Amino acid sequence: MIVRTLSLNPAIDQTVTVPRLAAGEVVRAMSTRQDPGGKAVNVASCLADWGMKVVVTGFLGRDNATTFEQLFADKAIADRMIRVAGATRTNIKILEDSGRTTDVNLPGFVASADDLKAVFNQLDTVTEGDLVVISGSQPSGLPADCTAQFLARLAGRGARVVLDVSGETLAQALAGSAMPYAIKPNRHELEELLGRSLKGPDDVLGAARDLLARGIRLVVVSLGEAGALFVSTEGALMARPVSIATGSSVGAGDAMVAGLTAALAEGLALPDLARQATAFAGAKLRNPGPHLPPPDEVRALAAWVSTKAAGEFTAG
Repeated sequence: MIVRTLSLNPAIDQTVTVPRLAAGEVVRAMSTRQDPGGKAVNVASCLADWGMKVVVTGFLGRDNATTFEQLFADKAIADRMIRVAGATRTNIKILEDSGRTTDVNLPGFVASADDLKAVFNQLDTVTEGDLVVISGSQPSGLPADCTAQFLARLAGRGARVVLDVSGETLAQALAGSAMPYAIKPNRHELEELLGRSLKGPDDVLGAARDLLARGIRLVVVSLGEAGALFVSTEGALMARPVSIATGSSVGAGDAMVAGLTAALAEGLALPDLARQATAFAGAKLRNPGPHLPPPDEVRALAAWVSTKAAGEFTAG
């Protein structure tokens, strides 16, 4: 199966490692690196590492497209990105020794209605049962509901849409009659969507089941170090991650989206899906940038992921 990812607002991720960040002080970086990124690009990269055929579409700024083109060529990712005037944005991620990350997201290109139409045309070949990942933010120049428009159009064609967006974009996407097949909010994003605090495990589980009642087939709520909650028509499970001592958590959520998408493509039952998605997130910590270790290492991690009935977990 070919998986498509939609990246409307990709980014070059510049990760700067420092001992600690102190406002108003000069800080000397220990290292820095740049990676082509943005949520849907990260998902595509991880899926390609898993051995899946991936098509990536969306927008790239013409001025600095080369770094993305190299990634797509290296991983045999089919490049259907629409080039637009200007440069793709840079996201600066300042990583401290403590593990805390501070993000500074710079502005990027402005897209137009004609650019949007070109992306819609790229997705006209989507058919019943196809998997499409819509992930990340929207660039300037597009209507606020354009992600909702993509969702409605793709769901109308019978595609299984995996949605990983937040804020008003998520609210608008879930306001219509067309629902995604799966979503992966974190706890804060789910609270923002619902407009209330989720104080305990029962609140989180209840909120996930409410989304299921809207017609969403799979709800995954990431809970940081506590793991992730997986709720579907098959039941509700909590998966706890394997402890990984090395690496940055940057991109781990995108790796989890890749893992659950691959599991959907493979037809895995909920317990195996939960273990695989959690293992993708943990395995990502071993590598900088949007890259997984070899599949055998990911499978070994999945075997160590523990799952239990949702009513038995304690959310952090």
